[in-house]
Amino acid sequence: MAISDEDQGSSRGSRVAPPGVTRRGFLHGAVASAALVSAIGAGQAETNRTARRAARSTFLDLMREPDGVRAFAGLEQPMRLERSASGWQGARRVTVTASVAHENGGTLKIQLASPELEVTHVHLRWNTAVAANLKVLGDAWERSYGDLGWRDLVPERVMPWYFATSDGTACHVYGVMTAPRALCFWQMDQEGISLWLNVQNGGSGVVLGERTLDCATVVVREGVAGEDSFEAVRAFCRKSCSRPVRPVGPLYGTNNWYYAYGRNTAAQILRDTELVASLAGDAKTRPFSVIDMGWDAGAPAFPDMGELAREIKAKHARPGIWMRPLKSASDAAESLLLPAKRFADAKTAQENAAYDPTLPEVQKLVTERVQQLTGWGYELVKHDFSTFDLLGQWGFEMGASPTRAGWALHDRSKTNAEVIADLYALIRQAAGKATIILGCNTIGHLAQGLFEAQRTGDDTSGRIWERTRRMGINTLAFRMPQHGVYFAQDADCVGITRDIPWEKNRQWLDVLARSGTALFLSPEPGSIGPEQKAAIAEAFAVTAAAVDVEAHATDWFESTTPQKWGHGAAEKTYDWCGADGAYPFTV
Repeated sequence: MAISDEDQGSSRGSRVAPPGVTRRGFLHGAVASAALVSAIGAGQAETNRTARRAARSTFLDLMREPDGVRAFAGLEQPMRLERSASGWQGARRVTVTASVAHENGGTLKIQLASPELEVTHVHLRWNTAVAANLKVLGDAWERSYGDLGWRDLVPERVMPWYFATSDGTACHVYGVMTAPRALCFWQMDQEGISLWLNVQNGGSGVVLGERTLDCATVVVREGVAGEDSFEAVRAFCRKSCSRPVRPVGPLYGTNNWYYAYGRNTAAQILRDTELVASLAGDAKTRPFSVIDMGWDAGAPAFPDMGELAREIKAKHARPGIWMRPLKSASDAAESLLLPAKRFADAKTAQENAAYDPTLPEVQKLVTERVQQLTGWGYELVKHDFSTFDLLGQWGFEMGASPTRAGWALHDRSKTNAEVIADLYALIRQAAGKATIILGCNTIGHLAQGLFEAQRTGDDTSGRIWERTRRMGINTLAFRMPQHGVYFAQDADCVGITRDIPWEKNRQWLDVLARSGTALFLSPEPGSIGPEQKAAIAEAFAVTAAAVDVEAHATDWFESTTPQKWGHGAAEKTYDWCGADGAYPFTV
């Protein structure tokens, strides 16, 4: 199906004075018109006031102390805290405070002190009436997995980091500032709002000692009647940033994963580099050629990584490379490794043995790994797998528990959120200011201001279109408000292969270019003909120009893979499913 253009301009009629109007008649008409305008203005003002009241009626006031607080030493051991002059207090000197600051729209800073008890969770509850007709949008722990979208109230639904509500008139957003020291999620039901703070160390309680933990800072944004919901969520994302965004120019080029799937060679990389460099024309910002997983297996196909980086540059592209920072060597000492108990089974644990990043020896190792890549001349480092390696689960498995219970890190004094953020900061420092860090299977709310770019969804595909439809389009649509605010969004590659219908990939290529997000190709040899080259060159030109395109989904209330994408008055409609519809099985 062809992509349709829908230009939604507005027609303007001309005002012509009727013949035969005298000066006196004109003045009389003017007085009458003024009275009419005044009446209309008064009516419009009242309409605006009514709309504002309607918008406020669904806004939830969280800039106040919660109505109830509980602490847990394991989910089977809840402790209800009692209100006191200094916060909420329980047995064994557990204290939670929630301090309101009214500047800039207000914040609520939540702190935990527990010098004796090893706390795992803190639960805060605001009792308030919630309108039943609300549509609710939540975020995801790390990458999303085709699971984002506006839904009705689902009381048990886990919404990490932030959530938005829409009543059809206004869109309000609630969440925590980026870089919290707890893994945070929200729940919403008709009787109120819950915020859960996971302060575990591994799958056990954190040992804080005399330290007071700054768990998180709640921030909200009250919407305005008639405001675009996308712009409302984006404005919240701006407000929730705890660090300045790291600016990055256009991100585009090649990554051969989605046709090679790890069976890659230096010769393949250089062939793909020549292709994207030629299709980028004379663009000032050159495309990247990213070497993905597989180069590090010690294969003879990659004899000299420094020389390969130099050859990529000689072909007028920028070299990038993948890394798995916590993956352990086969002969690594057991004392340096994370406990196997974080995984569901022994086989998975054995295949994914990983270093404990709280150990100084491991921190030195990670620093050396990153510096080796940048020393070879790679200008972009794709940092992958660390959430899975550290917590033992993928985002779609986490639900309310990002990791399994019953294990701990070597350093028991820090929460998982702090350990993860420390790892990101270590990689950032080791890479230096000039290197672009692209996070994959990393936590965007902790990486904000440290990484320039973020893979926001699970893998697309060069084999099955349905996977690209579910994962790529979904994350592009619902995490687009974070683009250019938290980091540059990477919704993943266009796998141009013989297995994917070109009419589908052509549309995916087009919407990525128009969104202004990262645009990487996996161009299978034999699948790139004149039509593909022309479309890629056009998409690269749009991306490299770095103009203010940023098309976003305009029908995101209607579908988890929106079809209508607009910017300004222009809108395009895409056909993602086709005549056969969606594929209902696991992909």
